[in-house]
Amino acid sequence: MGFLKTILIILLVYYLFKVLVRMFAPKILGYAAKKTEQHFRDQFGDLADRHKTQQTPSGEVIIEKKSSPRNDSVQNVGDYIDFEEIE
Repeated sequence: MGFLKTILIILLVYYLFKVLVRMFAPKILGYAAKKTEQHFRDQFGDLADRHKTQQTPSGEVIIEKKSSPRNDSVQNVGDYIDFEEIE
């Protein structure tokens, strides 16, 4: 009789846990999603603000050439020619 009572208690605890998870999981996941969103806003919010202030007017083109740490003479060795193989 003690074995049957133990099995019934285990099943009761399992189903009680299952019901509680179904009730509280959406709230816990919603809280986690809000905290994650807030974290991303804190990390990237100033980046978005800087991008908005530096936008150029419509139709204006700006070309920014970044200098590389390598020697410029190595980069200007000639034109690249793409050959196709003919069979």
